[in-house]
Amino acid sequence: MSITVDVSKHSLNKHSEYLCGDTVEMLKTENSDVMILADGMGSGVQASILSTLTAKILGSMFAQGAKLEECVETVVNTLPVEKVRQVAYSTFTILQIFNNGEVYLVNYDNPPVIYLKSGVPADLPVTTRVISGQKIRECRFMVKKGDTLILVSDGVTHAGTGRSAYPFGWQWRQAAAYAAEVCGHSASAVRIAVSLTDRCRELYEGNPDDDTTVVCVRIIEAQKVHIMTGPPRDADMDPVITREFMEDPDAKKIVSGGTTATIVSREIGKPLTISLDYMDPDIPPTANMEGVDLVTEGILTLRRVVELLEKYRKLALPSAAFFRELDRKNAASVMAKMLIEECTDLTMFIGTAVNSAYQNPDLPIDLGIRQALTKRLVNAMRGLGKRVTVKYY
Repeated sequence: MSITVDVSKHSLNKHSEYLCGDTVEMLKTENSDVMILADGMGSGVQASILSTLTAKILGSMFAQGAKLEECVETVVNTLPVEKVRQVAYSTFTILQIFNNGEVYLVNYDNPPVIYLKSGVPADLPVTTRVISGQKIRECRFMVKKGDTLILVSDGVTHAGTGRSAYPFGWQWRQAAAYAAEVCGHSASAVRIAVSLTDRCRELYEGNPDDDTTVVCVRIIEAQKVHIMTGPPRDADMDPVITREFMEDPDAKKIVSGGTTATIVSREIGKPLTISLDYMDPDIPPTANMEGVDLVTEGILTLRRVVELLEKYRKLALPSAAFFRELDRKNAASVMAKMLIEECTDLTMFIGTAVNSAYQNPDLPIDLGIRQALTKRLVNAMRGLGKRVTVKYY
């Protein structure tokens, strides 16, 4: 069995703080995905530095081939312990999910990971051992498609402390039950993570007393998306780029650009017709082509898609307004939603021919920068933890 993960991370800063004291690092190896959540002691700049240092040490060591056990020992030995309260300057959780479904989990003083087995809260076979005088909780287990794992900082379990709804905080089991309820109504990791952080903000009455972070990991089928944009430099390559773009039957296919759509239509022998389903005065309409999931205009639509991806990547907590924009019935929103919520593996098929239409001096200058837009799209998708492959023709 080969599994794929859908990952989303979202945070709330402690009120009046510009920096978040929690840091999330995501890595991909040849056969696994690794998520690291570090929580620095205190808040603001100090906590941000401590958590960043912890996450970077763990991530760098692992990327260089160190075993997770060695990484844990190094961090425990490197970071001091606060003398008065005897608490670590930074806590952390490491979650490694292998392609075969095996999971290795390490937790150092963070709240327990929420494990939803087929949507239902389940206990994990956690054991405790001592490394360099510090208690480390760890476990190994197997997951399957449909399972969800949620890493949280203690800002989640502290939510509501001292307030009427939860005077002793949002207890872990209450948070797990809420996560299960949300999971039953949400198809993507992003919607689950946002729902949990938004609920914490409500419990804090809009003024979080602590940095609050949620990392949601869903075990899903691989969701592949192919995007083809721009004609190849050599017209003789039209059949090649089209064949490679179309050959994976499991991948959703997006064609961006009128000239590109004409090439694909000709090469696969399917007519191209204008669609009336997605009409928006700000975004050019889509077209229909059998065998292709979405056909859009090129630069104007692609630019808006990139703006949405970059906006989403920068948002600590996407608002309802952002999701309303993502749910709009226009080509850019449909493409952006597909890339954010319905894609784990993206392959870009980029033609490098110069389109003479882009040289019109009456058009905005950025219309001639298709290559720059595709690079921004690739960077945004990689920043969201997606696997991205780029092919130039």
